[in-house]
Amino acid sequence: MPELPEVETVRQTLKTLILNKTIGDVSVYWGNIIKNPKDPDEFKRLLKGQSFMDIERKGKFMIFHMDDLVLISHLRMEGKFGLYDADVEKPKHTHVVFHFTDGTELRYNDVRKFGTMHVFPKGEEMDRKPLNQLGPDPFEEAFTLDYFYHKLQKTSRNIKTVLLDQTIVAGLGNIYVDEALYKARIHPERLANQLLKEEANRLRKASVQIIEEAIGLGGTTIRSYLNSQGKIGSFQQNLKVYGKQDTLCSECGGQIIKTKVSGRGTHICPTCQSCQNY
Repeated sequence: MPELPEVETVRQTLKTLILNKTIGDVSVYWGNIIKNPKDPDEFKRLLKGQSFMDIERKGKFMIFHMDDLVLISHLRMEGKFGLYDADVEKPKHTHVVFHFTDGTELRYNDVRKFGTMHVFPKGEEMDRKPLNQLGPDPFEEAFTLDYFYHKLQKTSRNIKTVLLDQTIVAGLGNIYVDEALYKARIHPERLANQLLKEEANRLRKASVQIIEEAIGLGGTTIRSYLNSQGKIGSFQQNLKVYGKQDTLCSECGGQIIKTKVSGRGTHICPTCQSCQNY
């Protein structure tokens, strides 16, 4: 699943490709992707004549600002956007196409068909689902130590589950949570409300640093992730624990293991992330 760095890479790429392009028509081949309005015909009617003015992101959601509307898109497992000339054959699993007046097309491709799109009048998007359910993005000013530590103190769930909770912090997924916990030297099964404030601060900083580094390298290519220009990310070359089971830890020389925490595959160094204190 594309996580925050991959979505941010797509956002940055699309900004170079589609800004100021005007939608002449929209084709929807799989209506279940359209969540608001629920009628795909109404979705198409609303977007005709709109131009893409800016693209922002919150967590894993892309926010397309248009003249009068805002389009919210979540790529879910394998969603991809790509810009094509109109005469280029549509690849299989193309489910939504924005036909621009200049003869190009923005195509949404999704093998799993799990992606979602919402359209709202401009100014309403942050007060409506799905964005109103999200916690702060790691790069937002609201993601302070006081905020983070307060949230941790209110729950007895393990820290990995808390980091994956998008209502606490938006954008972190399995890859970057494993990497952040390793960087902060915290075991994923530590109970959130048992972390010291210093540990919470270390984890908060590690999360931001890992995300920043991954964005700088275009994200992590695991299986099928590509950005909007068909390029792969390279952060997988910098992974310390994720996918590294049965290899040696670069810090202590111990063996990386893979286990399950709350049903999620989890990679740890038992030595660096000692569980003796929880």
